[in-house]
Amino acid sequence: MHLKKNSTPFAARSWLPLAALAAALVLAGCGDKKDKAASQTAVKVNKDEITVHQINFVLQQQRGLRPEQADAASRQILERLIDQQLALQKGDDMKLDRDPRVVQQLEAARREILSRAYAEKIGEAAAKPTPAEIKKYYDEKPALFSERRVYNIQEVAIEAKPDRYNELREKLSGSKDINGFFEYLKANDIRFAVNQAVRTAEQLPLTSLEAFAKMKDGQAMMMPSQNGLQVVLLAGSRSQPVTEEQARPAIEQYLLNDRKRKVVEDDLKALRAAAKIEYVGKFAEAAASAAAPAAPAASAAPAASAGALGATDISKGMGLK
Repeated sequence: MHLKKNSTPFAARSWLPLAALAAALVLAGCGDKKDKAASQTAVKVNKDEITVHQINFVLQQQRGLRPEQADAASRQILERLIDQQLALQKGDDMKLDRDPRVVQQLEAARREILSRAYAEKIGEAAAKPTPAEIKKYYDEKPALFSERRVYNIQEVAIEAKPDRYNELREKLSGSKDINGFFEYLKANDIRFAVNQAVRTAEQLPLTSLEAFAKMKDGQAMMMPSQNGLQVVLLAGSRSQPVTEEQARPAIEQYLLNDRKRKVVEDDLKALRAAAKIEYVGKFAEAAASAAAPAAPAASAAPAASAGALGATDISKGMGLK
């Protein structure tokens, strides 16, 4: 087994989720009487009505729902909305809307909804990727497309102190196979946990994909982790390329989302530059410290671990939905 040193390793009934409940409450307070009168009633719950519009709003949030499932899903949603409305009525009777914690949650939901709507609106200014840009991205990422592989990965999380890192690296490099390395860890009472997974190229972080693409079956990478070291062994792999035509929709969506993100970031930077922002109390001290030039040692620490494969990185993927 070969060890690659210093490798750089690469988005029954149940209650509605809290976010959906908060959104429904906030949106309900924003509608006018004309809209309610014009809506189609689905059910009356005591003095209140639940409309088809409310059902459709929740239905639209159900991703991957097939057309033939819509009617059954609508009925389930309606039953949950009835439970929700009953809870809302009881909450009103209990004057829960005056509870400081509830007031804060409602305001937080309002802020979240409006800020998300802002981002979506500003992001509409992002230009759609051209066919040439999509092809360029495809050609520049062979490990993700034309040379795509499916990886059988074995992850080993090792609890160890920094003074043992070199020793463990040498033992891993000198072991004939991973089992021999495991025996060494057991013999020296070094705690470790093993996890096996099969990951396609797009399920790996882009920052680690190039490193994986260069690895051969049986090779391993070792890197620092939060509690010690992490070993990632490529137990096996197989080729499974993707054509440009197959990848085009995912690439287009990925590039568009990235452009939207940048448009929003730029707009927020402009808003910050034009706004008067004054930190107060302990936050003023923290802001002043953050604005001061960072010491060389402090700034170098994140860079050293920026390419490391974290415990959850292996399953993050590049967000091509």
